[in-house]
Amino acid sequence: MENTVEKTEQKFKYFIEDYWDILLGIFCITLAFYFHNHHQGALATLFAAIGIGSLSITVSEVAEILSDRLQEPYGSFVLTLSAVLVEIVLLYIILLQAVADPEVVKTVKGGIISAVIVDMNVLLGLAVFLGGLRFTEQEHNKETSSAYTTILLVSGITLLVPGLLSLGHHSPSVVEDASVVIASLLMLFYIIILVFQTKTHTHFFKQTARSRIFRIKRKMAKQATHDIIDEEDDYIFEKFNMLGLITSIFILILIIALGAEVFAKDGILLAKNQGVSAGFSGLIIAIVAVAPEIVTAIKAAKNDEIQRVVNIAMGASTVSILLTVPILMVLAYISGIRFTLSFNPLEIGALLFTVILAWKTTDDGHTNYFEGISHIMFFFAFAIVAYYY
Repeated sequence: MENTVEKTEQKFKYFIEDYWDILLGIFCITLAFYFHNHHQGALATLFAAIGIGSLSITVSEVAEILSDRLQEPYGSFVLTLSAVLVEIVLLYIILLQAVADPEVVKTVKGGIISAVIVDMNVLLGLAVFLGGLRFTEQEHNKETSSAYTTILLVSGITLLVPGLLSLGHHSPSVVEDASVVIASLLMLFYIIILVFQTKTHTHFFKQTARSRIFRIKRKMAKQATHDIIDEEDDYIFEKFNMLGLITSIFILILIIALGAEVFAKDGILLAKNQGVSAGFSGLIIAIVAVAPEIVTAIKAAKNDEIQRVVNIAMGASTVSILLTVPILMVLAYISGIRFTLSFNPLEIGALLFTVILAWKTTDDGHTNYFEGISHIMFFFAFAIVAYYY
């Protein structure tokens, strides 16, 4: 009898560990709609943000299972694409508010750049710092960081063009035309990089194992004690075929989109009423979008999988620029919204300095906690300027 109760308690514990993100996400988005309908904007925004972040963790977990089925080099592509899909959905729904308030476009631009700033400084910085405290020094494939920092540096310099033309007092039509050309070049660059990553130089982007830490530890404990409750993983998504996994990702993103609608409407209004700058609003949006990746990266670093951290941080940053920018431009055009790539000097400067810092801290293939804290310091400096800019 005691053995049966113990197994029931273990199953319940594993159920909570595996599905807390789905339960919390749906519950919070439901609350967000409730507070939105009762004109409680602050609470609606808060719970929408928590719901989006929680369900985004589930998206990343399902994508990990799918990437494991596909194997490398396509696994890394699926992981980064799934993360950026959530970012695109969130930014586009916020962009739709620009129909009524054109100033929202500045917030979306800030969100695009801030996503890279958060990925490369908060995600990479925290993971490297905490991993360095546990393991003193961690090693990764230096070809990965070398390739990604080169890509990001070129992309950042390319984004300078529309802004420089805008500062040079060129007409809005010239800036728009230049933005279209730059977006097309970024998409072409992405296609070339995709071939580079998946066909010709796959060894540059070696990916480590999945990091659902709770389940990995559980499996190891079961093997050590030979106390296996079930012969197969209880996590329901593990039992889905590839079509089921892809469908699950799209359903989850659809639910996230519902939460994003509340987050966009109430969040933008709240920020405007509180006098929050567009740059700082974009930073908050980026933190919400990137939060699940941060959690995954920290767990990976603590499990001595720093290669995985580098792939997540730099891979997601690359896709954020090369894929998010062209897609948002197309969606803006379809929606009748004027959207150019004339980013302000703070955004481009912070992007380029972030890439340079990442290059210096990862170019030798080793990381330590000092390099991690350097990224965190840079982020706080950027956040302070963004708040008052």
